[in-house]
Amino acid sequence: MILHKDTAKKTAELLLQIKAIKLSPSDPFTWASGWKSPIYCDNRVTLSFPSVRVFLKEEIAKIVEQQYGKPDVIAGVATGAIAIGVLVAQELGVPFVYVRPEPKKHGRKNQIEGYLESGQNVVVIEDLISTGKSSLNAVEALKEEGAVVKGMVAIFSYEFDVAADNFEKGNVNLTTLSNYTHLLEQAMDSKYISDQELETLQKWREDPGNWNQ
Repeated sequence: MILHKDTAKKTAELLLQIKAIKLSPSDPFTWASGWKSPIYCDNRVTLSFPSVRVFLKEEIAKIVEQQYGKPDVIAGVATGAIAIGVLVAQELGVPFVYVRPEPKKHGRKNQIEGYLESGQNVVVIEDLISTGKSSLNAVEALKEEGAVVKGMVAIFSYEFDVAADNFEKGNVNLTTLSNYTHLLEQAMDSKYISDQELETLQKWREDPGNWNQ
């Protein structure tokens, strides 16, 4: 879910400007899953641009407070959302924890790093939503430790149907600053892509796992 169209388009424009999102319909990327894709998103790039990371921090913090009020704790999903999660927690003046994909094999064998009390209200921060599986894995880990997970806020979502299904099944409310729909709209407005490239990008979105250039 997008709360503000203007914010969604501005976020998309910033991500395109700094090349955190790259669009290459004619020379697609290969994801770790093996999928061929005309888009690649790496929101860790935003950390290298002070004005962009401040914008993201402030806008995510606004969404958190609008949707849930001030939580007891902000949780970032490792590793991509640790830094932005810390920034949001600092903006809100609340504690921060982060969630590993799985428990460590040594030491205290923590999956959640930081101080978290059972019963605390937590909002989870993500950088990117694809299928949603790793994000929801983090939610489950927090719940197992007694956290009350109010919802999740992310920078960007590919808007895959499977992600929508996974979040619905997990009963987790997801809000994103921007998404694939608003990205394409902004890319056309800013002339990053042609009409033909738009058509290619839209077709990929319909069936990314079986997309052929």
